[in-house]
Amino acid sequence: MPGIDECLIEAMALPGARGASLVDWTSGLALGTAGDSPVGDHETTAAETAELARAAAEFDSFAAAGEDPGDEPPVEDLIVTTRAGYHVLRFVETSFDSSVFLHLWLDRDTGNLALARIRLRDLAERLVLG
Repeated sequence: MPGIDECLIEAMALPGARGASLVDWTSGLALGTAGDSPVGDHETTAAETAELARAAAEFDSFAAAGEDPGDEPPVEDLIVTTRAGYHVLRFVETSFDSSVFLHLWLDRDTGNLALARIRLRDLAERLVLG
């Protein structure tokens, strides 16, 4: 079971990976980072992606209608497509409040979005936070 650093190293091994981080969406703080940041500063990127994650996790429109997610985040992942890349935010289920997500920044020309989603899901399930 990988910890934060191992998880981010595995994420960076994906084709087209430019940057990766584990972010707490309640505080907007990066718990770990690897590679580059789209704006040159991982903390700024963490704060900005946390705003997006928080909106998706808290708005009723994105929650599963009629389902009780329990401690699980109501959203599995978010994908933002830009002209140059993809940003994949994968929510991580934790034993505490499930308020963290993996953020992977992929190059649009060399990245594989489908593969990234599958691998991030696997990493999120295996990630050990402690």
